[in-house]
Amino acid sequence: MIAILSPAKTLDFTNKYDFQDYTIPELLDDSKLLINKLKNISSKDLSKLMKLSLKLSDLNCARYIRWNEKFSLSNSVQAIFCFKGGVYVGLDVVKFSDFDLRYSQDYLRILSGLHGVLRPLDLIQPYRLEMGTSLATEKGKNLYEFWGDKITFSLNQSIKKNNAKYLLNLASKEYFSSINLNKINSQILDVKFLDKKGDNYKIISFFAKKARGAMASFVMRNKIKKIDDLKKFSDLGYKFNKKQSTNNNLVFIR
Repeated sequence: MIAILSPAKTLDFTNKYDFQDYTIPELLDDSKLLINKLKNISSKDLSKLMKLSLKLSDLNCARYIRWNEKFSLSNSVQAIFCFKGGVYVGLDVVKFSDFDLRYSQDYLRILSGLHGVLRPLDLIQPYRLEMGTSLATEKGKNLYEFWGDKITFSLNQSIKKNNAKYLLNLASKEYFSSINLNKINSQILDVKFLDKKGDNYKIISFFAKKARGAMASFVMRNKIKKIDDLKKFSDLGYKFNKKQSTNNNLVFIR
C-alpha cells in the first residue's frame, strides 16, 4: 500500500533530526525548468500569479535565485522533515524509527508542484509552488499540463517495485488531480474523515488534514498493506464506519 500526501506551504529548514540518509528527487531536470521560469518572473507578477503579499513574493523570488541544482545536506533537508502544517502535525515524524523512515521511502509519496513526486528522504530546498498555480510553460498553461503523465508514471514505478495493491489517497483534490487515474496500475482507495457537527457528520478541513497525516503515519509505522488492517485506524478518536463506506471509499467518523 502506497500512501500519497500533499505538501505544505509552511517549511522549516532547521533540521532537528539526526538522520543522514538522503536521496535526490527523481524529476530534478523538470524542477530546473520550472525554477528557470520562475527566476524570470518579477516579484510583482509573482504576487499576482500566486496571490501572495509582496513580502512573501519577495521571499520566494529570492528563494528561486538561491536555488542550487546540486543538492546536499549543507543546502537542503529531507522532505519529510521540513514540511509543516496540519497534515504533518498528524504525520508526527518524530515518532518514526529509522526503520520507519526507510520503509516510508518505498511506501510514502509527497506530491509537489515543483518536484512532481517526492520520496520522504529526497532533499529539497526552500520553495513555494502550489500544484494549482497557472504557471505557463512550453508544455502548457499550468502545472497539470507541465507534469502531464510523469507523476502517474512515477507512482506506477513505485507500485510495481513494491508490488503494491493499493494507492491510498490522502492528498488534497488540488494535488490528487495531477494523477491520471485511468493509468494507475493499482486499486485507488479514497478516505473521508467526518466529524459530528450538530446532528450531522461533516468534513471539517482543519481536522481532516491532521487525520490524513495521522493515517499516513499509522500506515508507515505499522507497515499496513491490507484494507482490513487499514480499517483498524483509530488515532485522534476516529473509527471506521462500515455503513457509509464502499470498497474504494473508506469513511471514518468521530
